[in-house]
Amino acid sequence: MVSPATVPVPDVPGAAPRCAVLDDYQGVALTMADWSPLAGAVDVRTLRTPLRTEDEVVAAIGDCEIVVAMRERTPFPASLLARLPRLRLLVTSGMRNAAIDLAAAARHGVTVCGTAGNGEPPVELTWALILGLARNVVTESTAMRAGDPWQSTVGADLHGRTLGLLGLGRIGSRAARVGLDVVAWSENLTAERAAEVGVRAAAGKEELLEAADFVSLHLVLGDRTRGLLGAPELRRMRPTGYLVNTSRAGLVDQDALVRALRENWIAGAGLDVYDREPLPADAALRTLPNVLALPHLGYVTRRNYEGYFREAVEDIAAYLAGEPVRRLG
Repeated sequence: MVSPATVPVPDVPGAAPRCAVLDDYQGVALTMADWSPLAGAVDVRTLRTPLRTEDEVVAAIGDCEIVVAMRERTPFPASLLARLPRLRLLVTSGMRNAAIDLAAAARHGVTVCGTAGNGEPPVELTWALILGLARNVVTESTAMRAGDPWQSTVGADLHGRTLGLLGLGRIGSRAARVGLDVVAWSENLTAERAAEVGVRAAAGKEELLEAADFVSLHLVLGDRTRGLLGAPELRRMRPTGYLVNTSRAGLVDQDALVRALRENWIAGAGLDVYDREPLPADAALRTLPNVLALPHLGYVTRRNYEGYFREAVEDIAAYLAGEPVRRLG
């Protein structure tokens, strides 16, 4: 018996191309944009639950010519693209998606398009995490719900403290517009660029880690930045310092981070990204008391979603007209 994941789906003459919208966790994809321009021209369906294996992906969307992906929730490596012979258009939210093998997509005749995004939502969530850590929001809220003693913690002040930014690009520079003393570092950051944003440039990563009360990551994950913070770097942070990561989990050695939190090398961490998503139920980061963990919400706002899906509809319409827009790669 042939596995459903490998059964070819026969073409149906005259049938509208099928489109799958992946990882619509909140079930809002079809309400965040006007999909009516595609009515009758495309058979659209949405999938709300994560597809955890390549077999699950092929079984779910193997009949689709068009796929709309949300960020990097579902990877499209070369091995998967080879198993999707019907796929011709892959639309991703944002104009960068490290989970799609663009070279393999090109080899298989798949056009990859992107959509615009906004830098403000991740910045706002970064500050939600910083404030939540500083004032022990989770601990105090949990105590309130449980009827535990009134006021069990003493919060950290932000006034007069130092914010360290690892990365001063589109998002990092927005996070710098605060009332704290801000110091920034990245491999290519110059003193001139830092001055433009109104922050100090650290002489090195180590100087920033030692100086900052809050360290926030705003870097693209790549060969040079993967594992940027390991055990030696985390030990350089202040024991009263907090680490905030709304960028990519791979920037930080996750085993070292768990150890740093368990052994109190640092005071705590605010996290929105993980090496496996959704985060496994038994993951230590779900239960450590000095972790404020969120389920990758940095880009999950109404304005972002409306922009993503509006431009996804435009990309699909352009593809059907023979002129894709916002092509990646």
